[in-house]
Amino acid sequence: MAEKIVSKHLINLENFFAASNPVLQKACKTFHDLDQLEFDLGLIDKDETTARKSSWWPIISLIGGFSSAKSEFITRYLDANIHSSNHKFTVYQYSPQTTGATLPGTALDADHRLPFYQISQKIEQINTDDSNKINSLLELKTVNSEKLKGKLFIEAPVLNASTKNLTDTMLTKHVLNMSDLVLVFTDLFDAASDLIQDSIDEIIAQQESNKFIFVIDHSEISIDSNKSSEIIASWQRRLAELGIHTGQFIVLSNILESSINSSVQEINHRLENIDNDRSYRVLHTLEKSIRDINDIYIPEVEKQLTIWKDRANMSTLIILGFIISLLLFAEITMGVVQLIFDPIIGPIFILILIGFLIPTHILTAKVHAKFIKNTLNDRQKSLNLTENLSGLFEQSLTFWRIILPINEPVGKNKKTRVRLNTLIEQSKDLVQSLNDQFSYYQDSQNNTTTELNSFIQNNNN
Repeated sequence: MAEKIVSKHLINLENFFAASNPVLQKACKTFHDLDQLEFDLGLIDKDETTARKSSWWPIISLIGGFSSAKSEFITRYLDANIHSSNHKFTVYQYSPQTTGATLPGTALDADHRLPFYQISQKIEQINTDDSNKINSLLELKTVNSEKLKGKLFIEAPVLNASTKNLTDTMLTKHVLNMSDLVLVFTDLFDAASDLIQDSIDEIIAQQESNKFIFVIDHSEISIDSNKSSEIIASWQRRLAELGIHTGQFIVLSNILESSINSSVQEINHRLENIDNDRSYRVLHTLEKSIRDINDIYIPEVEKQLTIWKDRANMSTLIILGFIISLLLFAEITMGVVQLIFDPIIGPIFILILIGFLIPTHILTAKVHAKFIKNTLNDRQKSLNLTENLSGLFEQSLTFWRIILPINEPVGKNKKTRVRLNTLIEQSKDLVQSLNDQFSYYQDSQNNTTTELNSFIQNNNN
């Protein structure tokens, strides 16, 4: 078993979290163990890492409809003069420089630290033409705002019926999946249903994640608490009709800049805990990546291995049938079949036949394997997987697996199950360690033990 080198990405992450977040520092080690397993199975290359599936930055995204509420909010909240592009997915990142800069989409696509890393590959899977237009889809803006330190804001573009396509849908889904907090401006639901249905479906699919805040913008007027409650109740009923039953609602009034505004305080409170949300998200991605090996990758390859084995065997049987037909013809014309039963010529003929069929079977199997790999590549694209399914398939094309009736892929064995269970337990331990940061269970347990020992000692005295 070849040893996989530790990804530079993981090394940098481990160093970064050494002082600030020991749980995520330990998670880097588990990610490397997962990388080693996937490398052994042929799912990733030496320089790749599963840790790149998730952004390690805390991410807050904003989506809305046709109005300028979303852009005006982020401008006021960050207290910066920002000119939104409106037609691009814009990532806002902190910069100590007082003058902000706008970087092209290729900067996001090439940087593994950012949430759109290698997004051009996913775009190409669904629309080849758009993969070359990444700068028209994405941009990165640097902003000198203290509220951006240690986190990223992502602003989704304003809805546009003329440009709505599969790429926009995929990018919206990608952003919602990667986000720790999503501010959904309710003017989104005023747009045509065909424009927003994909977004609604994704919100419904993730609504139990507690990441959505529905922002009702009435910043042009002053609203008291009673009126605010009525507005929220009305929107709750409206969204419930769409299938959205959870999420936090806030109403923005024209006192947004005031420090006493409860809506801003609620957002600030959520942002204060965004690091914790990020940590749980990363650990969830880790556990899901571990389970996907047994739940997705191996079953997908096993299904195609069965098809490949059937096709290869059928091809060999056809060739064998052709040879038998030739023998029957030779028997009719020359009477040579009796030679097969000769004690000397018979075994020699069988050895020659086996010597011909084995390499022929291997050759036909490899020919069919090329078609199966193409099928797996298409399947990988349709599932939006970063793991190389054809790599796992190729690992299963050894000599004995071609010759013998083995349909199970490499990795479907007890050894791999043990490794997977060990990784899952490690991920659960990391979640427990994260939970311990917010509880006094350990301290209470120690205090109880101390009190019990003291009580026993006093009774003995």
